[in-house]
Amino acid sequence: MQFRNLVILSAVAIVLPVQWASADIDLPTKFSNQGTIGNTRHNLTQRQTSGGGPSGASMDQFRNDYREVCVYCHTPHGANTNIAAPLWNRTVRETTYTLYNQASLSGAISQPGANSLACLSCHDGQTAVDSVVNMPGSGGYKEAQKTSQDNVFLNTWTNTSGPDATSHFGLKEGKECLGCHAPGAELGAGATSFTTFALGTDLSNDHPVGVKLPTGADWNVPSGTKDNIRYFDANSDNRLSKGDIRFYDTGEGPEVECASCHDPHGVPSAGAGSKFNTTFLRVENTGSAVCLTCHNK
Repeated sequence: MQFRNLVILSAVAIVLPVQWASADIDLPTKFSNQGTIGNTRHNLTQRQTSGGGPSGASMDQFRNDYREVCVYCHTPHGANTNIAAPLWNRTVRETTYTLYNQASLSGAISQPGANSLACLSCHDGQTAVDSVVNMPGSGGYKEAQKTSQDNVFLNTWTNTSGPDATSHFGLKEGKECLGCHAPGAELGAGATSFTTFALGTDLSNDHPVGVKLPTGADWNVPSGTKDNIRYFDANSDNRLSKGDIRFYDTGEGPEVECASCHDPHGVPSAGAGSKFNTTFLRVENTGSAVCLTCHNK
C-alpha cells in the first residue's frame, strides 16, 4: 500500500495528529532540548526521555523504534569500520558529493571526511533514519547493511511500542520524511519543516566541508591542539570542550567538517542544565558568533 493511501485511509492505517491536518505552518519542536540527547530530535525513537514531547507512536509505521536512543548511530559490537566514526552503526553509502565551488573559496577542498560523513549518513537523504547495521539484542546484524539499505532486513524488527514499521523513510522529498515535513508538503500539511536539514548530495549551496584551515589576515588562528584536532579554546582552559569549534585532520591537514560547528549530542547554551544551542551548534550564533570564530571580519 502506498503512503498516499495510508493518509487517505487513516481510519484503517493510522490516525494522523491534529496538527498535521492543520494550516501549513512550521511548528516548534516538542522536545525540551535540555539535559540529554534523548530530549532532542536526534532521539529517533521520538519519545522524549524526560517525559512529554512528541507522539512517537505516530511515526512507528515509518521507522523502527529500537527503544534505545544511541543505537541509531552507535553499536557496542559489529560497528561499521568503513568509516572512522566511534562504533558507527549506520549505513554509509559510497557517494561522491557535489562540493561548494565559488571564486571566494580560499582553500583547497576535498570530499567530506568522517566527521561529515557520519552526519550525512542521515542528512543526505539517501538512507532511512533507522537503517542500522546491528539492531539491539542478538540476531539482528547484517554485514551488507554497512553500505546498502535492505528493507527486508529492517522489517525483521518488532516495534514493541507500537505498530511494526512497514516503510523506512529517509530525510528527503516525495513519499518520505519531507512528504509531511516541508511547506506545501505532498502528503500532509502542518508538520515542522525539515527542509533546511535535508542536504541531499549536492552540497554546493552549503558551508564547505572538506576545506582546509585557511591562513591569512581574514582568518583567526585556533589556539588549541588535541590529537588530530585544532580548536578555538573559547574558555581558555587548555581543554577541548563540546563548545569549542574545531578542525579535523584526517591526513590532509586540519579541515572544516560538519562536526566543526555542530555537536550531535547538544551543547548547553549557559552551562549544565540549560537548553542546548539551536540546531546542535557548538556556539549559539547570536551576533554571528559561530562565523566570527573563524572569520576575521
